[in-house]
Amino acid sequence: MEKTLFDKIWDAHVVGETGGESSILYIDRHYCHEVTSPQAFDGLRRRGLEVFRKDRTYCSPDHNIPTLNQDLPISDPVSRNQVETLRRNASEFGLRLFDISDPHNGIIHVIGPETGLTLPGQTLLCGDSHTSTHGALGCIAFGIGTSEVEMVLATQCILQSKPKTMRINVEGKLAPGVTAKDVALYIIARLTTGGATGYFVEYAGEAIRSLSMEGRMTLCNMSIEMGARGGMVAPDEKTFEYVRGREFAPQGEDFDKAVEYWRTLKSDDGATFDREVTFDAADIKPRVTFGTNPGMGIAIDEAIPNPPADSAAAASFMKALEYMGFKPGQKLEGTPVDYVFLGSCTNGRIEDFRAFASLVKGHRKADGLTAWLVPGSQKVLRQIKEEGIDRVLEDAGFELREPGCSACLAMNDDKIPEGKLCVSTSNRNFEGRQGPGARTILASPLVAAATALTGKLTDPRTLISQE
Repeated sequence: MEKTLFDKIWDAHVVGETGGESSILYIDRHYCHEVTSPQAFDGLRRRGLEVFRKDRTYCSPDHNIPTLNQDLPISDPVSRNQVETLRRNASEFGLRLFDISDPHNGIIHVIGPETGLTLPGQTLLCGDSHTSTHGALGCIAFGIGTSEVEMVLATQCILQSKPKTMRINVEGKLAPGVTAKDVALYIIARLTTGGATGYFVEYAGEAIRSLSMEGRMTLCNMSIEMGARGGMVAPDEKTFEYVRGREFAPQGEDFDKAVEYWRTLKSDDGATFDREVTFDAADIKPRVTFGTNPGMGIAIDEAIPNPPADSAAAASFMKALEYMGFKPGQKLEGTPVDYVFLGSCTNGRIEDFRAFASLVKGHRKADGLTAWLVPGSQKVLRQIKEEGIDRVLEDAGFELREPGCSACLAMNDDKIPEGKLCVSTSNRNFEGRQGPGARTILASPLVAAATALTGKLTDPRTLISQE
């Protein structure tokens, strides 16, 4: 029987059935950070258990770490306790920890692929919803709760109901200035934030195949924002070349053998999905959000729509606009902006910094605007310096910070002040997500760069055409 890519990987990892709706799924790779793991490790202690497969779990602090002066002790007591607790747990249970001073350190969803720990065909879990990022390499990756983290630590397996499958095709070619982030925001706006609930999504089509590996990671990262369990892209030659030579990936003949298997990881021609939708790449422009969830988005040259007809939905819609300080019919292009944030597990990779730098090169940052440029990992930071991107940014008036989750969420020092408007390359624009009272517009690195130069929300295509 023809199978989807998801079915192939899932079925290969089922090691038992419960007699109900749940399967016992073996997990190839497990990532831990400082936020969701402490209670799980405490659970192991109470039960007198060890970590079953120490070689399958890797740890890295990312949410709570500062992005300045990382050589000094963490000043915030809550953040310091979170990070120190992860250190103690990793040491006690014999797990590999990429600590703040480690050259591998960074956001867990950035360092997994860049080190070769994340590989095609895997099942991969982390106590973090944006674990879906790793599906870009052609694996089943999704976030889990604290009790499930404990389950994986103790057994290397998880009880899980098999989700339905959805294929999202994006056909045609993306226009200049349109990025993977714009594709993600477009799809979420079309399907809504609950449109993929209960599904595991496979992205396909000409536009998806044209994306770089970093772009595919951005797209899969945002899958959770439309309710999906996760997102994935079938591995291809781009995937194999991306993985080749990475530190923890198979090497030599082992790599060649792995690629032979990885080539089979694609949906069969006759495979049936529970739902399938298709979009035209020509319809996608640079996007921005105007509300307080990632589905409330428009093309940057469009006006905010009118409230929906349903009264309850209209009330929620207007509440979001009131929080943001916007109105129906308003065009956001040209709106003054206080902060720009480049970074996060969505857009903190080297490609994102290259894109940002390509637009700001030879220009100057707008006066009065604060820009936080935060690499997703130590490796990305090293690449930025090796490629001279740091000098381009410095010449344009920007300051480069140290790696971490930073202003994606208000769990470290990088908080957007109350009432201030931030154009952010992160994944969520909920009320208070970037700080109490902070207002967030989600956008691509190109929109962020154009905005940082003008001090107001700017269509990057205007600067690209000038160049």
